[in-house]
Amino acid sequence: MGKLNILIVEDGQSQREMLKDFLAREGHRVAEAEDGKSAIQQVRDGHFDLLLLDFKMPGMNGIEVLEKIKSINPEISVIMMTAYGTIETAVDAMKLGAVDYIGKPINLDELIILIDRIAERQILLRENEILRQKLWKKETEPGRIIYKEPGMEALINMVGRVASSRATVLIMGESGTGKELFAKLVHATSPRSNEPMIVVNCGAIPETLLESELFGHEKGSFTGAIARRIGRFEEADGGTLFLDEIGELSASVQVKLLRFLQEREFQRLGGNQTIRADVRIISATNQNLEEKVQEGTFREDLYYRLNVISMTIPPLRDRRGDIPLLIEHFIKRFSSENDRDIQGVSSEAMDVLLKYDYPGNVRELENIIERAVVITRSQTISIRDLPFGDVSSHHFSDHREGGTLRNEVESLEREMIERALNEVGNNQTKTAELLGITERTLRYKLKKHGFKD
Repeated sequence: MGKLNILIVEDGQSQREMLKDFLAREGHRVAEAEDGKSAIQQVRDGHFDLLLLDFKMPGMNGIEVLEKIKSINPEISVIMMTAYGTIETAVDAMKLGAVDYIGKPINLDELIILIDRIAERQILLRENEILRQKLWKKETEPGRIIYKEPGMEALINMVGRVASSRATVLIMGESGTGKELFAKLVHATSPRSNEPMIVVNCGAIPETLLESELFGHEKGSFTGAIARRIGRFEEADGGTLFLDEIGELSASVQVKLLRFLQEREFQRLGGNQTIRADVRIISATNQNLEEKVQEGTFREDLYYRLNVISMTIPPLRDRRGDIPLLIEHFIKRFSSENDRDIQGVSSEAMDVLLKYDYPGNVRELENIIERAVVITRSQTISIRDLPFGDVSSHHFSDHREGGTLRNEVESLEREMIERALNEVGNNQTKTAELLGITERTLRYKLKKHGFKD
């Protein structure tokens, strides 16, 4: 666990010295203060991660010192120490920003557990701050990751923790969830960020050409090889190679990739020279690789080599809290790209967008908003600007307690028809046109929902 700069604030000299000796043996850097005034001055003059703060001291008590310390540096963690502790004292301390308290006589094992917990939090905060700084520099990039859901926050934290290593990363998730964005984020926040990140879609290259694409070939190694060709591994030397749709690799390419992961070396197709390359591998798949291993179509040893660090990106239907943020982001982006002044989305359109299940995930939402920005005739995107048409043929979820999917779709369909009729003065031809359905379908739905002719 990380080592901390600790200030012990305790008026009892023997207790103070005992704690100092114990924590120094644990590897922490320790200073001491015999009263609140001295502690405040040391905090002003130096840097501390943690204060062990006695509650009852001459002059200022621990609560008063805690208030002053937090006004100087809110980031300092504080553990209150007291033989006079009450629930009220602990509550007051926690309200003012203490992370915990411990009773006297102090149980050293309990103290170490508390300090280790704080050290872990400090490390995470530093990693997150470094990551935030790097992300801030990329704030204007169109492909940045937009989120507020805790599950996505955990994935971003994972990126911050693994980026500095050379461990292989396997990113899993449905198509359109943003697997390549996460791969780029790992690379961009790693020490390799100034080196190339090479992207290869293993499913888009014919099997007969993929081995040459990855590892290169020598002149004359096959028909049409009229010159030596450098492969993607050599191009990515010093950087990152992102292998998308890794589940599509043929058996022969799997063998060569496994050898590289084991030995960090390979040979060009048709060549005898062994080439070494410093390349970090990040792979992605929308398939279940464990099932492919069981079926015998994917090597088990390769799977475990690729899956040192695994990340699963949730589908958009499982992170609905992010949908309004994504909509706002895409509106700004596509308004700028298309020289439009689109201010937002109507409440009815937002309701539909929040209920839709997005089988194509973020990529589908992106396409929906781009289309709406381009075709809308006003500054606010409305339901008629959305591509759903006959909503009963689309993927909508029910989020009302006690409701059913069928009832939700029926209700939404009736609302859309009613709004469309009102908008065009009950003209059925224009209503059908507005909804994107035929007049015959509209007449059927009017009858189904009890509208009068």
